[in-house]
Order: sequence, then structure tokens, then C-alpha cells
Amino acid sequence: MDVVLQAALVGLIQGLTEFIPISSSAHLELVPWMAGWDEGGLVGSLAFDVFLHLGTLVALVSYFFRDWVRYIGAWFASVRERRIGADPDRRLAWLLLAATIPAAIIGFAFEGFIEDTFHGGGDGSRLAIAGFLILGAAALWLADRLGARRRELTEVTAPTALTIGFSQALALLPGISRSGATIAAGLALGLTREAAARFSFLLATPIVVGAAVLKGRYLFEPGHAAQVLAGMVTAAVFGFASIRFLLAYVRTRDYRPFVYYRLLFAALVAAVLFVRGGGAG
Repeated sequence: MDVVLQAALVGLIQGLTEFIPISSSAHLELVPWMAGWDEGGLVGSLAFDVFLHLGTLVALVSYFFRDWVRYIGAWFASVRERRIGADPDRRLAWLLLAATIPAAIIGFAFEGFIEDTFHGGGDGSRLAIAGFLILGAAALWLADRLGARRRELTEVTAPTALTIGFSQALALLPGISRSGATIAAGLALGLTREAAARFSFLLATPIVVGAAVLKGRYLFEPGHAAQVLAGMVTAAVFGFASIRFLLAYVRTRDYRPFVYYRLLFAALVAAVLFVRGGGAG
């Protein structure tokens, strides 16, 4: 396959799966393996992973630009005046900052271990990812089914924000899904489907920024401009589209299709492993 087309397809996968609760890390790890794409080169490298995250960061900032301008302005105002008061924007800005801290600390401490354990490319790690897809599906289904779904974004409390922040750290496990974990936590804590998704997406912005900064050193590795551009643009375009789709979808529908998809994808991974008989890993 042409490497530029492959880069565009990987960017498409990243854009579609980063925000919909079906796990981008699982898809980026497993789809190229199932498709039999050649390993090596820029696509699939840590440098390319940074470019993909920059693409999805563009999607996040573009979609929530007005929100972030408002929240950042409110945060600086609260610092300047040394009070939060009754302003919901100031309150939410501080809650988003607080919710970012747990995942940032846990991610910094355990990212290397998770990378070595579950991203080795062997059949054992692929089977584990399939298992995490199933666990994430069960958590999302239970939270969507049992959650009260009565609280809006303005009703997020500090304990709720911190709990969602801790759940975000579960996304280190490929197959769990960052958006899936945070949305499930939000639903379990009584947020509406749309409020849980919106808080998840807002919370993703500082995490994606942090990931890009943390891995930014890999940007200095040599690469090819056409591949980088193809991956970033498709990740940004389809990331923006997936955010817009999910927020509109969950206003009137539940998360069951994503639960079913996760289970089917896990079953497909297990079937491929069985058919190949371990020969790929």
C-alpha cells in the first residue's frame, strides 16, 4: 500500500476512534496488524503518533474554541480576583484543571510500563487488548443503563470531576478508551449522556496537549512531509466530525451501539488470533 495513503488511513482511524468510546489505542495497535501492513518507517512510529495527536488536538481546539476562550478568561479572572464566586465558567475551569492532575501523574509514572507490557506486538498483548475492549464495553453499558442521567455540565462537583479524572488514567490500558472511561464515569455519577461526553471532550484537551509535549522530542526524528500532512489532516477532520457526531447522537440515543461494536471488534481480534494460530506474534 502507498505509504501516504496508509498514513491517511491511520489518521482517519485516529480521528474517528479518539473521541468515540471505542478505543483509539486498540485500533491503532490492532488494525494495521489485522490488515497485514508492513511495520517500520514513519507510520507506526512514536514520531507519527505525536503528529496524530496534534491532529486530534486541532479538532478539539477548533470545536471547543469559544468554550476554551471563555473558560481560560474566567480562570484568569478568578486568579486575579482571588475568588471563584458563583460564576459557572470559573468553577468549571478549575474543575477541569483539577481533573487533569490525576491522569497526568499516573500517566507519567506508569506509561513506560504499560507501553512495554501491552504494546509489544505479541499475541498475548493483542489478546489482552481484546479483553480490555470487553471490560470497557461492560463498564459503559452498566453506567449508561444504571446512571441517573439528571445532572448537567454546570452541576459537576469537585468529587465528580476528580473521579472522572482518575478514570481517565485507565486509558493507559489499550482497549479501555479514554473517552469510554470518562464518559462511563460521568454517567455512573449521574451526568446526562451529553454532559458526560462534553466533559470528557473538554478534559481531553489538556491531556492531548500534555501527550504532545511529553512525546514532542520524537518530532525531531526524520520523516516525510506528505505522510505527516496526510495523517494530521485526516486525524483533524475526522476527529472534528466524530466530536460533532457523538454530541448530537447522545442527545436522543444511548451508548449501546458503541458497546456492541467493542464486543464485535474484540471477537474479531480473537478470531484472527485463532485463525493465524499465533504465527504473527
